Amino acid sequence: MKKILGVAVLILIVGLLTACSNSSSGGGEKKTLDVALWDENASEAVDASIETFKETHPNVKVNVTYTPWSDYWTKLKTSLGGGSGPDVFWMNGPNFYQYSTQGLIKNLEPFISNDSNFEKEKYFPAVVDLYSLEGELYAAPYFVDAVGLFYNKDLFDAAGVDYPDESWTWEDIETVGAKLTDPDNGTYGYAAHTVANQQGYYNLIHQAGGYVISDDKRSSGFNTPEAKEAFTFLKDLIDKGISPSTQSQIETEPRQLFMSNKLAMLPSINVNAAEFQDELGDALGVAPLPAGKEEATIVHGIGWAMNEATEDDELAWELIKSLANEDGNRVIAESGFSIPAIKSISDVWLKSLPGLDLQIFIDAQDNGVAYPVSKRTAEWQDVETKEIQSAFLGQQTIDEALEKVGTKMDEILKEEQED
Repeated sequence: MKKILGVAVLILIVGLLTACSNSSSGGGEKKTLDVALWDENASEAVDASIETFKETHPNVKVNVTYTPWSDYWTKLKTSLGGGSGPDVFWMNGPNFYQYSTQGLIKNLEPFISNDSNFEKEKYFPAVVDLYSLEGELYAAPYFVDAVGLFYNKDLFDAAGVDYPDESWTWEDIETVGAKLTDPDNGTYGYAAHTVANQQGYYNLIHQAGGYVISDDKRSSGFNTPEAKEAFTFLKDLIDKGISPSTQSQIETEPRQLFMSNKLAMLPSINVNAAEFQDELGDALGVAPLPAGKEEATIVHGIGWAMNEATEDDELAWELIKSLANEDGNRVIAESGFSIPAIKSISDVWLKSLPGLDLQIFIDAQDNGVAYPVSKRTAEWQDVETKEIQSAFLGQQTIDEALEKVGTKMDEILKEEQED
């Protein structure tokens, strides 16, 4: 009888201990949070932040899914629209207004107001503004990016020309680009982006003294003399063989040509710096974007958004904080992936890729131009992409394409004001 009683007591004690163990992190049941993003190059930093989160939430399982950019937004919109989808996920500028105004992501302001450990003032203002709607934040800033001119030192040395610097203008791109072009070896001097807007013509339109969208978001800048000047410059570079054609850019991304030593100069975002250095090593250099009439660089950034339908918003908020707080920003900086969104940690990123002058991207945060967005960015960008590529594929003139983009974009912006 005593033996049976002892066993019963032992079972009771083990049960109590097990219950206590399972009750950590807010309950006896093991919880799961799903995270989604598109760039596996950020996995090291993301995984590190998740491990930090799990130190204080050992009973929470975090699943991370990486979906290629080409499928990411379709998959995300479909799942969220159906009332499911990831709890926490990457958000970008072009899609922000659509997701925030359609009730697909949560307003983070109620969480922020009750959390003394999250201060919006610590982050670069441009990315805070990018993910704010009527002054309230809907995505926690994670990292920021800007565009610089990456170049291949070996190709410059072989051509016997000086490396680009802050004094360069559009004229230098054309003059030096011609010297770096070698048709026999299939080498181009420069990538005149007609497919990638942030890394290409958005910068040039502003450098010509124009704008993509007006400050009051009421009018398009595509059907203007400044935009025509920017696109004419791109067309000249392609026509002279200094840049790959639009068809070539569609078939093979310029960044692939660059990493294959077939492209001497590439305007690109700093997020690509680590991968470029892995491929080119000491041959990689970077300089500020050459100026037109003005200096201008498009700046953007990524934020962590929360699913409006998440079953445990407090837990999702704790995860977002781990990803976007000082520790999370430090990890993304140390990995070399991109500039952390918290201003005070940006110096850490400068040391992450020795041999590259990454300061130019930090400077761009103060002097750059915010990525152009409005409530229905995706709609007018669809028109923009279709018409501009059509022009550079020889199906219409640049003037015709810019007029169509400007007219349709103005219509969409007018409808936005009436919504």
